[in-house]
Formats: sequence, structure tokens, C-alpha cells
Amino acid sequence: MLTTIGLNNRGNRWFLFASRLLHGLKTRVTFMNARPLDLSRCAIHTQTTKPWSLAQCIEGYGRAGIRGISVWRDVIEPVGAEQAGKMLRDAGMQVPALVRGGFFVAQDAMARRSAIDVNLRRIDEASAIGAQMVVLVCGAAPGVALPEARKHVTEGIAAVLPRARSAGVKLAIEPLHPMYAADRSCINRMAEARLVCEQLADPMLGIAVDVYHVWWDPDLQNEIELAGRQKTLFAFHVCDWRVPTRDLLTDRGLMGEGCIDIRTIRSWVDKTGFDGPIEIEVFSQDYWSMDQNEYVARIAEAFLSHS
Repeated sequence: MLTTIGLNNRGNRWFLFASRLLHGLKTRVTFMNARPLDLSRCAIHTQTTKPWSLAQCIEGYGRAGIRGISVWRDVIEPVGAEQAGKMLRDAGMQVPALVRGGFFVAQDAMARRSAIDVNLRRIDEASAIGAQMVVLVCGAAPGVALPEARKHVTEGIAAVLPRARSAGVKLAIEPLHPMYAADRSCINRMAEARLVCEQLADPMLGIAVDVYHVWWDPDLQNEIELAGRQKTLFAFHVCDWRVPTRDLLTDRGLMGEGCIDIRTIRSWVDKTGFDGPIEIEVFSQDYWSMDQNEYVARIAEAFLSHS
């Protein structure tokens, strides 16, 4: 059943009320003088609602009419990948990604070998839960120069690609903001992710574009267009950059609460032909401390209004 609601700008607020009345319906919201928008492409990362278990995420997202869920490992561990996969399939959830793999960079060769083994397990877990891809936060280490670190990343991904191909699980390199270059990721721009993809030239390897990390890049539009032509645009993550930002890790905003021009970036992504999920990934102490059902309703409203 399709329910259409006509809203003007003031009507955004009552969407929260209406969404509760329309649980179980596929709800399409038509804003005055705007094209129809719906939640069919909306997916939420479980880390966005960090206080919830996997079962609570599945129930809460579904109750809000959201059937997309990217699953972080912390909610898999209590139940195991096989049971998590059953829960997701039984609920009819679509799983864009398992988050996260990567962290290939280390000074010690044994540590790098261990990272490869961990990533092989992540691919198996992604297959078990029905995830389309594993998102890779590639890693960095103090004492390892960035060019050398990027070699570690390329070598590590090359070592796990055969398993990804056999499992039918894609690998998506996620560039991280340069503030994380010292110890979290040596891949900080789409251009650096693209170079790895070009070097390995495998259809199972691509890029996850997270606006929080790349919105500042003057080459972003060109890189998105290149990824579209090279068929490496695997995922699109949205949230917002608060001004001022009180914490660089756990003070992300919902779409519309910050300075990122999400609609323009999405237009570049759409022009490539990308039609996959638009994934909400928000780390926020403020939002984690509030009622998570209310929070999911806010996520839905922000997605419809600002994504």
C-alpha cells in the first residue's frame, strides 16, 4: 500500500507524528513543489544507533519504514554471523555492508599478515549476513611513512581479493578525513583510493564515498565522475559536519545540521548512475544519549529533507 502525504515546509514537523501512524506502510512523502521522496533507498549503520543491539536495530528501523541496514561488527559478536544473517533475512532487511575491515598498515610483517587473516574472516562474515560489501578503513601507523603505508594497503587488499571474489563480496575503500592520517587511514582522498583500484583493477574493488570525510576535497566532483566511469562507486554515506565541531569523532550531525552541501554532492553521485542505498552514518554522543526511537524518526525526517 502506498500512502502519499502532501507537506509544505511547516509540515515537516508533523512527519514525525505521521510516521508513527503509518508503521508497516511504504510511505512516500510529497513536498509541495518538489519531487516525491521515499525511504526505499535509506539505510542506517548500526553504529548510528549505538545503544541498540542488532535485534533492536532491525525492529526499530523496520518500524520506521527503513529496510536498509549496514551492520557493524559489535552487534554481530553477541549472536554470531550465522544467527545475525538469519535475523536479517527473516526480517527482510537489505544489507549494503559489513563494517569494517582494513587496518592493513603495520611496521611488523607478522602484524600485517595477521591483518590479512582478520580481513579474510570479515569477508566470510559479510557473506554469512548477506552483505554486499565490506567497508575498508585501510589503516595507518605512526612511524610508517604514508607512501609506504599505501603500499601495505595495496598488498593487503590484493591478498584478500581472491576470497572476496569467491564469496561474491565486494570490497569498498573508504577514504577518511586527513585528521585520521596518522593512525587510522593513509587513504584520505578519493584520488588515493582510485589509485589502489586502478593498480589492482578488480571489479570486486571500489570506493565508499562518505561526505563527512571528503566534502572538503576540491577534486571531489571530478573523482566522483571518474569513479562512475570506472564503475568503482560502490557506496554513498551521508551525515553532516557541525560548526563548531565539539569532537572530531563523536559529534557528527544529521543531514541539514552542518555545513556539508549534501544535495550537491548527491547530484554528482546520481549523475554517475549510482542507484544504491544512501547510508546514514552518524557518530554522536548527543544522539546516542536520547531515546533511539525518537532518533530514528529524526533520521528519517533528515533523510527526506536534506539528502
